[in-house]
Amino acid sequence: MELHITPAAKEELEKRNINQNRYVVLWYDTEGCGCGVNGVPTIRFTNGYTNDYFEIESDSFPVLIQEHQKVFFAESMKLDVINGMLRLSSPEGILNPFIAPQSICEI
Repeated sequence: MELHITPAAKEELEKRNINQNRYVVLWYDTEGCGCGVNGVPTIRFTNGYTNDYFEIESDSFPVLIQEHQKVFFAESMKLDVINGMLRLSSPEGILNPFIAPQSICEI
């Protein structure tokens, strides 16, 4: 798996990473969505991880994903900023059309 982070998205992530966490996490958020397969791909920050996470290729930050959540993401993805919101997409389509910058938090 790989994630290309555009310069605009990198700047937005750096601005939101107020605690200087080491890792960006691709996170499939199921909170309030009904069940474990209904959710929204989003972004989180963390300083460490357990063996159920693995690192994916990225050109800007070390990026993690949980092993059991990888089915919700594409093999090749791009994180960009569109109209002030982060957008996670892949060659197959948009995974999340807008990730509000203020929704990015730590896990």
